[in-house]
Amino acid sequence: MTAPALPSPLTDYTPKPRVGPIEGLRQSLTLAWRTVVQVRHNPWELSDFSIQPIMFVLLFTYVFGGAIAGSTSEYLTFMLPGMVVMNMLFVTLYVGQGLNTDLTKGVFDRLRSLPVARWAPLAGRIAADQVKQAWSIVLVLGVGMALGFRIGTSVLGLLAAVVLLLVFALAFSWVAVLVGVLAKDPERVQIFGFTALFPLTFVSNVFVPAETMPGWLQAFVDINPVSVLADACRGLMLGEPWFTGSLTAAILQVLLWAAVVLAVFAPLSVWALRRKV
Repeated sequence: MTAPALPSPLTDYTPKPRVGPIEGLRQSLTLAWRTVVQVRHNPWELSDFSIQPIMFVLLFTYVFGGAIAGSTSEYLTFMLPGMVVMNMLFVTLYVGQGLNTDLTKGVFDRLRSLPVARWAPLAGRIAADQVKQAWSIVLVLGVGMALGFRIGTSVLGLLAAVVLLLVFALAFSWVAVLVGVLAKDPERVQIFGFTALFPLTFVSNVFVPAETMPGWLQAFVDINPVSVLADACRGLMLGEPWFTGSLTAAILQVLLWAAVVLAVFAPLSVWALRRKV
């Protein structure tokens, strides 16, 4: 008698993806919670993105406000929406710094031995950053209102501006992630971030109207995504006469910039992480 032939495990077994999208999302949220809960054990982490925005609001309002606008209250109204945008960009640097710290301390080496999606640690960092971004936005607006800033539209307009800021922060965080993966240490992330972000934010309409700049510089300011986002926030928070363009067009431009940044830097970040770990 001959035994019946058994199916070959090598030919009949179809390998499945290591981690599915739903499981990857759950892992991302778990890793995001890991980052957020660290603040409870170390509240001083909040000082990194709390003291600086308060200092900038006070300095620009009371040191430069009278010289630029002739009135501190009028300058505060113009400047604060742009200050929220600037602060949002600088807070994204902490995503790259935290990620680089995990890489240099071997956290990713331990994650690599587990069935974890490659993009989950990156997405988890960015998701945790959204919580910190919301805190920093509320903080800057709260300080501004304490100094005399008032919403000129409605509560819905303010909420729409906050959502737009968070959407752009979600996309721009991938830039910081790429820098965090490529940099050798957290200090280099900070140096690169400040070197790139300071020209991007100051050569914009965050602090002064573009009309006050030379014509050759206005061309860059007008297409600068920081200027576009600041304009959209002014339109949503203040309305006319602080914003006289098309609010719908400004919002669509912000969303288009966010989509382009996300489409370019998210795949690059995942690729760079795969090469590094």
